[in-house]
Amino acid sequence: MELFSDFSIWVVLGLFAAAFLAGLIDALAGGGGLITVPVLIAAGASPVEALATNKLQGCAGTLSASYHFVRTKQVSLSSMRIPILMTALGSFSGTLLVSYIDSGILIKMIPAILIGVAIFFYLLPTLQPLVAKLVRINMTQFAFLAGFSIGFYDGLIGPGTGAFFSTAFICLMGFSIISATAHTKILNATSNIASLILFSFTGNVLWGIGIVMGIGQWFGAQIGSRLVISRGQQLIRPLVIVMCIALSIKLLTSS
Repeated sequence: MELFSDFSIWVVLGLFAAAFLAGLIDALAGGGGLITVPVLIAAGASPVEALATNKLQGCAGTLSASYHFVRTKQVSLSSMRIPILMTALGSFSGTLLVSYIDSGILIKMIPAILIGVAIFFYLLPTLQPLVAKLVRINMTQFAFLAGFSIGFYDGLIGPGTGAFFSTAFICLMGFSIISATAHTKILNATSNIASLILFSFTGNVLWGIGIVMGIGQWFGAQIGSRLVISRGQQLIRPLVIVMCIALSIKLLTSS
């Protein structure tokens, strides 16, 4: 198998640039797949190849952001062991079902879900103090409730996973938006890796393209993760809103 198959050098460079931008945006707000999946398909990859390859390059971005957040002590991995395990199990389960379940119905539900997420983040400054008083669960409960279910969703479909994890951390555990984003990257990386392991046995991963895009994702995520800490409150909420609405429009117009 040739490293880049039928992709020209200009297409490869374009995919690298798209992955860099996606990594930056994904580290801040999630939704980088809105950029990379359509670009992969436009470049000539089949939809299944685009989804599988997106997991490979997405691993680089989420691992890059995760490394930065752990190194700067925004996240303690020792407190995330059970959420990591449950997220991996959920992602494995969702990816296994991809070949057996018609995801068309679920895909049609995503725009409404993401619009709801966008509305939530728009109202977040008002809602967060109220939610924090009413809802509190510990990390183990979060692992079984949100970790498994969102990991399952990411393995099965994927769009908006980062925004869903961030919302869950804010609503269910009362995390600040910066802390939620940092913890989200750990679980997002977990679900990407678990899904990629299964996809790697299907022959649909374009390894050469995925590695090149992964390098772009890595550098984009490094920049994005630094912006989270320095300008998180100003950047994350608007980007989550924009990415959720943009992804909803993309899915509605392509259905």
